[in-house]
Amino acid sequence: MATLARLQARSRFLENQYYFRNSVVDAFRKKENCAAVKIQSWFRGCQVRAYIRHLHRIAIIIQKWWRGYLSRKHYQLKVEVAYYTMKMELYNAMAVRIQRRWRAYKVRKYCFNYFYYKQYLRAVSEANETVREILQEYAEIQESEEKKAELEREEKQRAEEARKMHYLLSTKQGPFRNINEVLEQRYKPLEPTLRVAQPIDELTPARQEFQGQEWVRNISDKMFLPFSSHHKKEKYMPSLFSSSKYDPISCRKQGFRSENPGKWICDKDFQTVFPSVDLFSKYGKSYSRAGQIV
Repeated sequence: MATLARLQARSRFLENQYYFRNSVVDAFRKKENCAAVKIQSWFRGCQVRAYIRHLHRIAIIIQKWWRGYLSRKHYQLKVEVAYYTMKMELYNAMAVRIQRRWRAYKVRKYCFNYFYYKQYLRAVSEANETVREILQEYAEIQESEEKKAELEREEKQRAEEARKMHYLLSTKQGPFRNINEVLEQRYKPLEPTLRVAQPIDELTPARQEFQGQEWVRNISDKMFLPFSSHHKKEKYMPSLFSSSKYDPISCRKQGFRSENPGKWICDKDFQTVFPSVDLFSKYGKSYSRAGQIV
C-alpha cells in the first residue's frame, strides 16, 4: 500500500517527465530516422553490390567452365580429325608401298620376266631349228622328186618326139622354101587382135587425161581440207598385222537388186563382153600349107 501511495504521489511528476522525454525524443526522431534510412540504404547498397559481385563471379566461373567445355569438345574433334587424317595418310603410304612392291613383282614375274623370256626364246629357237631341219629334208626330197620327174618328163618327151618323127627316116629330101621366108613366118611379130587394138574402156583414159590436165593447172598440189578434218590429212596406212587379202567388197561393186534364184535359167552370170573372133583377127595374116598368105 505504501508503494501504491508513493507511486500515486509521484504520478504528476511522471506525467511531466514522460511528456518532456517524449518531446525531446521527437526533436531527434526525424534526424535519427534519416540517419537510419541512410545507414540502411548504404548497407543494403553494399549488400546488393556484394551480391552482384558474387553473381558476377559465379557467372564468370560458369562461363569459364562452359567455354572450357566447348573448347575441350572442339579441340577433341580437331584431335580426332587430325588423328584420322594422320592415320589415313599412314594407311595410304602403306598401301602405296604394298602396291609398289606388288606391281614390281607382277611386272617382273608376268610382264618382263627375263628368265621366262629366255626360256621361251630358247624353246622358239629349238622349235625353229627342228622346223628348219624338217623343211630342209622336205626341200631335198621335193628337189629329188622334181629332178626325177624332170628326167622322166624329158625321157617321155624324147620318146614322143621319136614316135612322131620316125617316119622322117623314110621321107625323101625335096626342095623347100627360102630359109629367111620360113624364119619370117615363124618369128613374126606379135600383132594385137581387134579387141586389144581398140580399147573397150575409152572413158577411163580420157578421164585420166582430164585429171592430169587439171593437176597441171593447179597452183598447189596439196588438197584443201575443211577445218573440221585438218588432223585427217594424213593417209591411213593399214598395219601389217591388221591388213588382209580377205577384204569386203566395196560398195560401188555391190549390187542392191533383189534376186530370185528360182527364176534363173542357168547358174552362169550374163556376159556383157564376149571374146574376139580369131578368124577376123587373122584375116590376111595367116599362111596356108603351101606357104601362101590367106
